[in-house]
Amino acid sequence: MVDTPLHVIHLNQDDPRKCTARAMESRGHAVLHNHPRQAPKRGILLNPQSGTLQGPEDNILLNRGGSIVALDCSWKSLDSALREISQHTMLGGRTLPVLLAANPVSWGKPGRLTTAEALCASVIISGRWEQGRRIIEPFTFGHEFLNLNSNPLEAYSNAKTNTELAAMQWEFFDEPDSAND
Repeated sequence: MVDTPLHVIHLNQDDPRKCTARAMESRGHAVLHNHPRQAPKRGILLNPQSGTLQGPEDNILLNRGGSIVALDCSWKSLDSALREISQHTMLGGRTLPVLLAANPVSWGKPGRLTTAEALCASVIISGRWEQGRRIIEPFTFGHEFLNLNSNPLEAYSNAKTNTELAAMQWEFFDEPDSAND
């Protein structure tokens, strides 16, 4: 299976020494862009607020050369960054199903993934396990990320529909109480 092109809209809001997106670029795993206008026009944008899960139905686009684009910014400025990006791109927003972070800052927190963890998960969900391993294994927390999420990632990558995948995540994690949202 051909690797999916990976791109990162990088807003320079973090410590460059700890930035997983920069490390991915230096290893040739992703292309960084400083402005949303530079991102590819065809693909999906990983957006934790989109409400549409990435799943098997996105594989048609990805198998035809569509890109996966991540946003690298501070979690504190996510809302404003997403508003700005939505004005400059037509990429379809996708949320990843629930996974646990293994990075030292957010270890064990559901959904608080680094850019590298998110892109690794995204390509694995699309069936590209080798590409996912190449992305994450150079990081000190990479092996732990794959271990923490091995069962959900295996199940998510084998889901036949987005509806099946959406229900499946609650087999591994507690479903949030909608009254507290």
